[in-house]
Amino acid sequence: MARTRTPVVSGWFTEDAPDGGGFRLLGTRCSACTAVFFPREDAYCRNPHCPGGGELAEVPLSPRGRVWSYTDGRYRPPAPYVSDPAVPWEPYTLVAVELEAERMVVLGQAAPGVGVADLAVGMEVEVVGGVLNEDAGTGGTGEAAGTVRTTWHFRPVGGAE
Repeated sequence: MARTRTPVVSGWFTEDAPDGGGFRLLGTRCSACTAVFFPREDAYCRNPHCPGGGELAEVPLSPRGRVWSYTDGRYRPPAPYVSDPAVPWEPYTLVAVELEAERMVVLGQAAPGVGVADLAVGMEVEVVGGVLNEDAGTGGTGEAAGTVRTTWHFRPVGGAE
C-alpha cells in the first residue's frame, strides 16, 4: 500500500530542485535589494533598507553550510505537538546552519543517527530530505493508505543517508 508523501510546510523545500540539485530548501529573493528570505516571503520584502518596487522570486537555497550551533532535545514536546505518550521518547538533535551562499542561519533537525557528539561548530553539513512522522492509515481496500510527512534534515558532508 502506497503512502502519500506530504511536505510539513508546502513551498519551503523541494525534493527535485529545478537546477538538478536534488533536495533543496526554497527561499525568496527580492529583485530590488537582492535580500534572500527563509522561510519564504511572498507578500513583501522584509529588508528595512530595501528601496522598494522589487518582486519576490522563489530561489533554491545553498545545499551546504556550516554548523553555527547545535543542541539536543531531551524532552517530549507539549500539546499541540504530536507526541504519542505510549511510545518511548527519542531525543533528537537540532542544528543551526549558516548556509554557504546566503550567509543566513537556518534551523533544522540533524539526520537520524547524527547526535551532538557527531557535530562541531564550523563543520560542513548538507541539507537532505527527511521524515517528520508517518501515519500508517487504516489500511484495507478503499481506505486511507497513510501519510509520510516530509521535512529537511542536516547531516555532516560525507555522512551516510
